[in-house]
Order: sequence, then C-alpha cells, then structure tokens
Amino acid sequence: MLSIAVDGARYEVGSERCALQALLELGFHLPYFCWHPALGAVGACRQCAVKQYKDEAGERAGEGRLVMACMTAVSDGLRLGVAEAEAAGFRRAVIEGLMLHHPHDCPVCDEGGQCHLQDMTVMAGHDTRRYRFAKRTFRNQHLGPFLHHEMNRCIQCYRCVRFYREYAGGGDLEAMGIRDQVYFGRARDGTLESEFAGNLAEVCPTGVFTDATLKRHYTRKWDLRWAPSVCAHCGAGCNTSLGERYGEVRVTVNRYHGEVNGYFLCDRGRYGYEYLAAPERLRAPRWQGAATAPDSALARLQELIGEVRAGGAGGILGFGSPRASLESNFALRELVGAGHFFSADPDAGLAAQALGLLRHGPAPAASLRQAEESDAVLVLGEDLTQSAARLALSVRQAARQQPLRELCDPLGIPRWLDHAAREATQAATGPVFVLTPAATRLDAIARAAHRAAPDDLARLGCAIAHRLDAALPGAEEWAAAAGPVAAALLAAERPLIVTGASCGSPALLDAAAAVAAALVRRGRRPRLSVVLPEANSLGLAALAPRPLPEGLEAGGGATLAIVLEADLTRRAPAPLVERFLERWRGGGRRLVVLDQIEHPTTTAAALALPAAGVAEGDGTFVNFEGRAQRFFAVSPPAPAARESWRWLEQAQGRAPALDGVLARLATALPELAGTLRAAPAADFRLAQQKMPREPARCSGRTAMDAARAVSEPKPPADADTALTFTMEGYAAQPPAALTAFFWSPGWNSPQAQLPYQQAINASLRGGDAGVRLFEADGGGETAACAPPPPFAPRAGSFWVLRLPQLFGGEELSRLGRAVAEHASGAFVGVNPAAAGRAGWREGARVRVALDGREHTAALRLFPELPEGLAVVPVGDAAFDAAGLPAWGEIR
Repeated sequence: MLSIAVDGARYEVGSERCALQALLELGFHLPYFCWHPALGAVGACRQCAVKQYKDEAGERAGEGRLVMACMTAVSDGLRLGVAEAEAAGFRRAVIEGLMLHHPHDCPVCDEGGQCHLQDMTVMAGHDTRRYRFAKRTFRNQHLGPFLHHEMNRCIQCYRCVRFYREYAGGGDLEAMGIRDQVYFGRARDGTLESEFAGNLAEVCPTGVFTDATLKRHYTRKWDLRWAPSVCAHCGAGCNTSLGERYGEVRVTVNRYHGEVNGYFLCDRGRYGYEYLAAPERLRAPRWQGAATAPDSALARLQELIGEVRAGGAGGILGFGSPRASLESNFALRELVGAGHFFSADPDAGLAAQALGLLRHGPAPAASLRQAEESDAVLVLGEDLTQSAARLALSVRQAARQQPLRELCDPLGIPRWLDHAAREATQAATGPVFVLTPAATRLDAIARAAHRAAPDDLARLGCAIAHRLDAALPGAEEWAAAAGPVAAALLAAERPLIVTGASCGSPALLDAAAAVAAALVRRGRRPRLSVVLPEANSLGLAALAPRPLPEGLEAGGGATLAIVLEADLTRRAPAPLVERFLERWRGGGRRLVVLDQIEHPTTTAAALALPAAGVAEGDGTFVNFEGRAQRFFAVSPPAPAARESWRWLEQAQGRAPALDGVLARLATALPELAGTLRAAPAADFRLAQQKMPREPARCSGRTAMDAARAVSEPKPPADADTALTFTMEGYAAQPPAALTAFFWSPGWNSPQAQLPYQQAINASLRGGDAGVRLFEADGGGETAACAPPPPFAPRAGSFWVLRLPQLFGGEELSRLGRAVAEHASGAFVGVNPAAAGRAGWREGARVRVALDGREHTAALRLFPELPEGLAVVPVGDAAFDAAGLPAWGEIR
C-alpha cells in the first residue's frame, strides 16, 4: 500500500493505478469522461484535473501544478488537491467547453436519468449555459437494429472507438475528422458488425449511442422495476439486470460480476430478452388442443400423475432441459425417478464429459476473468465468437498479456496508461492458437490458425501433448505444427486450453485434457474451459440423466411423459422423434409439455403448460465454469404462467417454495449443496428489511394505475426471495446476488457500479454472486490422449458439422425482433474447390440429404474449410433435427 495526501488528509491506496482510480476508490467525486475502468486512461477529455503539490510546504502555500488525475501515477507521498479552487475552476471551464455544442436535450434524450454527462456536469458545478451562437450539427446514421445514433450529443471522449476497435476488435466504427470536427460512426450507414456493439449504449457517456430496442417502449431508468438475473442464452452465465414496466421487460443491462462478465455483454445476451414478448410465447394452458384455466390444467396434471401411480406399473418418463433451471430439472427428476429421467440435450454426452473434467480433471476451470488474464491460449475446435462470445472477448484481452509484459514492463509503462501501452505494443499479439474446422473472427489475433476436421484437430491436440510429454502418444503428421504451440504453452505463466461441444467430438475434450495434464506434469498451472451451449447444460448433466435416444425409444409400459422446456423435434434425429410422438398420440398414453414457447412438441402434447421465462420466475443456472448463479423474477408472472418447478411441485400437492426445492436437492445430491449459497434464502433480511426491486425515485404503483383508480393497490408478495416488488426496503448496498440495480448518490449512469466494488475492477463488496460447485481434484493429471484415426473423406459425401451462430442459433433469443434481423437463413457451406468440381456457385440453392431426408439451403463458400467437410447453421429446424455431425450428400 502507498500513502498519499488528498486535500490535506492522509490515505492508504493500492499501487499500480492512476490517481483518478485511487481517488474514486477513496470515495471522492471527481468528474471524468474518457477514462473507463476496463479501457484505462488516454487523457482525452481533460475533465479530471487536480492540483499536484511538490511537498507539504507547497500545499500550504498553494503552489502546485494542474495535472490530469487519469494520467498521474500513484506514488508514495503523492499530494493532491481535489477541492482546490484552481482545479475546481478548471474542471468547471472544461465541462462548459464540452457542452458548447451539446443540444441540451435531456427531456427527450433516452439517456436522461442514467447519463454520465448529467452526473459529471452537476459534479463539476456547471449549471448555466452562456453560449448563444449556432451549434454544429451532424447527420445521424442507421447502425442496425440494436443501436440508435444521435451524433449531436457527442463530446469527443473517444470511448466508443476505443472500446469498439481496440478492446472488442471491431473494424467498422471510426473516428473521422475534418478541420475542427470529429465524427464517430461508419464510413456509410449500415449495421455495426461487432457482436459487442450494444455495449456502446453503456460505454458512451452522453447518449450518442442508445438502446434501439428500449426506444420502442421507452421508460426512464428510475421508473423501471429491476431484478438481478443471469443470461439465459448461452453457457457463459453473464450477469444481467432486467428492467420492467407494466408487466413488460423493456431493457437488459450489464450487471457487473468480477469473475464472469465484468462490464460487458455480448449482443445476444443484451437483446435476446425480446423473445419474452414474441408471438410464439405459450400464453395459456391447453388440454387436447383447447385453452383451459390454470387451475383446471393443474388439476388435470394431478389427475394424470395420480392415474399412473395408482396403476403401479410403467411409471412416468421425464425429459429434462439444458435451458430450464436446476430446480425445474430436479423437481422433474424427483417426480419421475432417476431411472426415468432423460436429458433433452443433444450434447448430453459431451456435457457429462465436461463435468468429469471439472470434478477430476488435471486443471481447474477458468472463469472469464481468469481467461482474460491468461498469457497463452489454445482454442481447440471451438468458434468462440459464435458459441461463447463473452469468452472470445476475454481471449482478445489475453492476447495482449505477453506483449504488455515483454514490451511495456521493461519500459516502465503502466498497464492502465492505455495509449502509451498500445503505442509500445503496436499490433503485437501474444500466443493465441486457434484450431477449428472453419475460419473464426479470433483468427485476426491468432499467432497461428489451423483448419482440419474434428478428428484431425484432436490428433493435433494429441501431438501438442506429446511434445510436452514424450510418454504420450502423438500424431506424426502434426509434429511440425504442434511444436510452436507446445513451446508457447510451456513458456507461459498462465496458459489456458479452451475446447467445447460445437464439433460434437469427445476426442477434442480428451485432447484438451491431455494437453492440460502434460502442462501440469511440466510444472505449469494451466486452466481449462469447456464451452457448453446452453444456460444450464452443466446443471442438467450434474443430475445424471439418461441419454435422450433411450427415452425416445423407452417402452416398459409408461403411460405419461413430461417434457420440460424443450422442443424434441430440434434435439434428436427427426425419425426418432416422429416415432416417439406417434406412439404418444393415443393408446392411453399422455404427453405433457411445460415450456415458454410454442413449437411442434407443444402442439403434439395432450397437456401444454406455460412456463415462466427467466424474467418471470426464480431459479438457478450452472454455467460451463461450474458456477451456480440465481436469477429472480422482475415481476410476478402472468396468472396463467408459472415456473416449471412450481407446476411440478403443485402437481404433487406440495406448497411450492424455492428454498424447499433447493434443500431437497442438497440432500439428494450433496455435490450440489453449494446451490444453497448461490443467493441468500427467502428469509434473509438486512436491518429487518427485504431488498427493493425499484429505485427510490420510481413513480410507483399509484401513477401506473391512475387510469383505472387513484387508490394504491396492494403490492404483490414474494415469498420465495429476499426481494420486494416495491421501492420499500433496505436502502444501502445489498449482497451481490440481490443487487437489482446500481445507484449511489451523484452516480446515476452505469459508472454507479464502481462504488459497489471492493476496488475498481475487483469483486463486488461482500463477494461476487454465485458459488463454484466443482473444483478439479487433479485426478486426471495422468490423462492421456489416444489419437483418433485420421479423417478420411468419402467420395460423393460430406461430413456435415454444426456451425454455431451467435444470432439465430439459440432457441429463445432468435424469437426476438432485433436478434432475428441479424440471423442468417439456412445455408450449407463447403470448400470452393468442392463447389467448383460440382459446378455450384455462391448463393445457389442446393439439396442436402441427411438421415434419409432432403433439405434445401443456399450454398456458401468457406475458403478455409477442409475438403470433405460441410457446415450448416445451428438454429435451422431442419438441420437441428438431423442428428449432426453425420455424413450427408449435397446435390
């Protein structure tokens, strides 16, 4: 710790930070614009001026110099004046200059009430507009369905291009200048290409970039009811806050988590919430195709369960879902029995293999923060930008670690001095190796990228492990390519190996484990990340379900089947599902489906029950790191909808309680007992109060209901959580898992999250939300990789692989309006050489024969795709039902 003096008082602060960060951590209200906790300092706005004194005598005499706090390193004995008159006057003059051309349109600006510019203007003491001349004006651009552009509000802080280009790797947003004007936008109108573009709505401090989806149903931040939530659209487990008004979710914003998502979300996670209002939502229970009342539907379900139990034979089949909560899956498993509980996850085998690595693997799992801090990365078979975009963003930061260490540290350039650090490192990137069947966006930062079929990629992984440990079997044809990778991993202090389920190859996971084990034996401390596609893929695997095909073909006299939040027609080969549904359409059998959306499986069901979405109910997801995290309803669900676990609890005559389900889960499966600590229990109180979901400024229930009555209705009760649906409750900082929104006096913008942190960029006070359930015990340190046979192309056929799609590849988010605009249609991708031999051209319609069926799709050319392979997008109904990967023909 270092000792500094601020306004004559002594403080202890951490080292390796700029003075601005230290002052903010100490609680000083010092205005700034261009600095951002994740982006570092560039000194562009001149707003954070303070007075620096040489010594105590100079401070008494008022003799010092103005410095920018963001560009001043903390050192022992540093003396600063924040409240000093000259510094305060300078800051006031700077904000007035920045505001000269601003339109002062706060009453109609979407940023109003959550605007960093408003906060800083008040903080700097600028309250009078004196400029009386014509203001500069700009033409705004159409930037796609996610963001609205209002360039006239810009103060040239450069945050947007720094985040978009330098941090997130985007290439189509520019700072374009002519004479005394700077324009931040694209060379021409068009949708922003980066998968992180939506973060500009939070990064921009002035409202130049605002959420276009919120604009369609705009509500001020202080009039929204909020809830802490977890993204339901991939397995990364990013923390979000959902904002609701009049029973409708209006916006999703990032909820800081020190070990997971930090300050940023991918655009699928930010905008996928629109599915909650999609026409495809299942709104009311149905019995035999006719709508019925919720109580009648519940009675019918109780009757069906009672009939089976009274019969004494056959039992009930249950199909769990990787997108349903842990509580819902456990409630179904408990109802049907472990022997009749099946997984509706097409990647269930790979999820079980990943779970085994988390339990007994050679290396611990990596959080997204730990991935970001890695200094060498091997990506084995996974297109991270499409399957786990937030992890891809972490890998981009990992690529900077070695250049920073080798080029900046010897020169004494601190990491937080961003512009100087980037000048020193230039285009240098660290050892990132991307081994995938098709090209990825991470190739641009990779030291090397190799393209091969999944089995050949696994052989390359085994060759890398062999170079690290000669006792392991290798693959001679990959020896040359394996050498540089092995050397870089061995030289790294914090190597990371990433693999996943996208290629459908268990051999890839084995190869990744073998590389990690070999590094451990060489005295290194690697981390391992296995990407799984859905929000609760790992949680479902921990319940040890049986494989889906066994359930679809099960006999044994079962007369009732319950499908939990899954469309079976997209999760298993079509012939298998069709035979199953045909058997369950009659003959005394009943099919019950609980889900949030309509699909062919709900249509085939005798009883369809509407399940609450992630914004309407409470539950727990386990991300692919093995971290259990709780999500909470932002408003009570519609009367017809209930959490799936609540339907199942009530069907068995129990009084439904989230804590009760979790307690039984912890007893039945002690390994998952940590879920009880993922969030405080329903009886948790601070100062004998619950935590509010509404800010203190919320206009409240009377205003919302004034069109019907002026009397204030009773607020809804919440017996399952320590949260209230009102603004009443504990006013100070709640535990991280119960933090619905960030606000602190003087801080209304997204930067209000900084006072909630132990230190800037560190965990939240009291610890981050959630709990890690699994820690590798090192039992796999001897993991060996038996290389699979080399891939052998077949004449006239293609090995067809699933290609993950960030937009359109996930079952819920693709129903959202904005995400749907980004989604691609059905296509099949092949190597140009194969297309040339067959006489196919880009965009031509071709027929793809898979599993005895033909599908029509547009042809796309993938120049780097190996011969004999073809790729089709995840999310297309026909291809999802094809049981991929598999051999197919293209005509």
